[in-house]
Amino acid sequence: MFDVGFSELMVIAVVALIVIGPERLPRVARTLGHLFGRLQRYVNDVKADINREIELEELRKFRSTVEDAARGFENTVNTTVSSVEGEVVKTGSELNSLTQDPAAAPSAVPTPDSGAASQPNGETSGGEPQRGAPPPPEKTAV
Repeated sequence: MFDVGFSELMVIAVVALIVIGPERLPRVARTLGHLFGRLQRYVNDVKADINREIELEELRKFRSTVEDAARGFENTVNTTVSSVEGEVVKTGSELNSLTQDPAAAPSAVPTPDSGAASQPNGETSGGEPQRGAPPPPEKTAV
């Protein structure tokens, strides 16, 4: 606290010895030492309280930052889940409509009632060869 050199300290000690007297000087010095120790402890306690408050404020800011990040992540996840659920519902309804209306379903295998009348030689009524299985081989007489 104070920057006191040795010579200033000697002057203070001589003045205190003259003013207080040699009988009371040790007791006064002891009392001043106790008071100075209490003052140091009080100052250290105040410093520690201030440091704790600063750390607590930093922790509150950090917690707030983490909570904001968690909310942002939660919103992103919820948006993604909603989008996926929407696509699943859309696909499910499309599948349901296809299974309920067989005429709307694209057919990979031609059905016999598709309008093409089969001829015995494997051609359709339009003179084109029938798609699908090749015509049976002709039998030759031996």
